[in-house]
Amino acid sequence: IPVGVSARHAHVTQAHLEILYGGGHQLTVHTPLYQPGAFAANETVTIVGRRMRAIEDVRILGPVRDYSQVELARTDAIRLGLDPPIRDSGDVAGSEPIVLIGPKGSIALKEGAICATRHIHMTPQYAESFGIREDHLLKVRIPGERALTFENIRPKISPGYVFQMHLDTDDANAAGLRGGEAVEIL
Repeated sequence: IPVGVSARHAHVTQAHLEILYGGGHQLTVHTPLYQPGAFAANETVTIVGRRMRAIEDVRILGPVRDYSQVELARTDAIRLGLDPPIRDSGDVAGSEPIVLIGPKGSIALKEGAICATRHIHMTPQYAESFGIREDHLLKVRIPGERALTFENIRPKISPGYVFQMHLDTDDANAAGLRGGEAVEIL
């Protein structure tokens, strides 16, 4: 499985994008991402946590979503004075509050800061061939000088996905991964 390292980022609704960047604004592509249709946008925000400390230039990922959230690594959360739950993207109920600041306005999300669950994108055909279901939790072995085995990895199964595991920067750094390396499902 190829690894993708997911740095801190935001997902926003169209309505929130327009508050942050002005009416009618559309996300523009900075870099296409591995999953079809996904991209890192040129647009960024500053995020502010409970300690009133900020992290600037947090990239928005597109396309726009039907929810707004910020995905953080644990070290980012500590810096911001937050204790976000580990969740799937979009599962923000009961998560930490966070403020997003853009060039035209700001949004205070009462819920929206999470640490993303380790996950693997895969097609239904791949999942079926290995007997994997979305309710399974997987283990993955990372070889090398900083070899690790990660557990509790969620499969995300959809026909439009390309096979890839996503780790946040904390997990990737612990295993000495930069992205693109191959790892093994156990």
